[in-house]
Amino acid sequence: MDKRILVITQYFYPEDDRTNDVCFEWAKRGNEVSVVTAIPNYPQGKFYKGYGFFKKTREQYNGVEILRLPIIPRGNNALTLSLNYFSFVLSGYFWKIFTKFDADIVFVFAGSPITQALPGIWYAQKKGIPVFLYVQDLWPETVEALSGIKNKFVIKTLGKIVDYIYAKCDIILVSSRGYIDPIKSRGVPADKIKYWPQYAEDFYKPLPRDTVEGIPEDDETFKIIFTGNIGAAQGLYILPKAAKMIESMKFDIPVKFIIVGNGRYKDELIKQVDELDVRDYFVFISRQPAERIPKFLAACDVAFLSLRDNPVFSYALPAKLQSYMACGKPILAVANGEVKKIVEEANAGLCSPAGDVEKFVQNIMTLAKKNRDELNQIGFNARKYYLDNFDKEKLLNEMDEFFESVLNSRILMRKVKVEGI
Repeated sequence: MDKRILVITQYFYPEDDRTNDVCFEWAKRGNEVSVVTAIPNYPQGKFYKGYGFFKKTREQYNGVEILRLPIIPRGNNALTLSLNYFSFVLSGYFWKIFTKFDADIVFVFAGSPITQALPGIWYAQKKGIPVFLYVQDLWPETVEALSGIKNKFVIKTLGKIVDYIYAKCDIILVSSRGYIDPIKSRGVPADKIKYWPQYAEDFYKPLPRDTVEGIPEDDETFKIIFTGNIGAAQGLYILPKAAKMIESMKFDIPVKFIIVGNGRYKDELIKQVDELDVRDYFVFISRQPAERIPKFLAACDVAFLSLRDNPVFSYALPAKLQSYMACGKPILAVANGEVKKIVEEANAGLCSPAGDVEKFVQNIMTLAKKNRDELNQIGFNARKYYLDNFDKEKLLNEMDEFFESVLNSRILMRKVKVEGI
């Protein structure tokens, strides 16, 4: 049955976000998909060229109708980021009051901030339709970990907002198995929570090794690549320390860290690299279109993933892992919990504990000493695990089943109610 799906998300095309592909696929499957989102401003913190309060507020793209709500740009500090989050909720509240739009389902992509779910919940209550919440970050735990906020009143207030959101949603989907227990601990029934991991877009696939401008071409250098957002959660502070340790050990294989991306933490990371005088170990490349990332990965030996040393991040399963595995790259990870579990289950590389520089360097040396065939086998393991566990068609079919189940349940409840009168 084709459905009218209303998607609520602060981040959508032309911003690079996996939300885009899911919505485009739903439209390809015959659904009527409408997205209520913000004026694009992530990650640079200012509106994209050609967009503004009165520019491109409505668009059609890849079969999806897009409505953009006015917001305050993210900027580059905590105050403007908070205003950015609040302004989306406020704009969404007024949109809910005046919209004439009809949908069968509301689907909220809830990375940070989870408050973006509120306009979707209010709209669903107005229309009497089900809400699906896709949790990709744990709140308020993530806020506490990244912001350093310790004020009990603030954390308690955020907790109450999260509890309200969870209570008002019909199904809570989680991108990581690690999120299930923390959400259950907030009083959410287990049968309301479903594990639905993220998949990588179709262009993430193994490519032949080739040269890429900016990446050393020699086969002697062991090239470790990181791609994506450079933020506080990623824990990239371990890299300059690792480079300094490798330098002191006089390791006989040259090592380069290839950092592809931008983000709020990039300037600080470069500063740390310079302070430790290890710039020779690093290549910084600006943010690239997602479609080009597989080419960059193919030019390097292993793909790097790290998370900050904090209990909340041990629950997470960043979409970056699926991208790397889909491209058949050996994984060099610095993380606890879910990431470690999957890397080890897949035999897809090596994972050291978050924050453990010494073990991380040992893992670098272990992988650097492997020959090309050995690394290719590890990459093959990663790709196989991806296909077995994160296959796009399988996951989209599973989501269709979730939709049908909830909609049929609603129809049955209405029928029982009518017949009981």
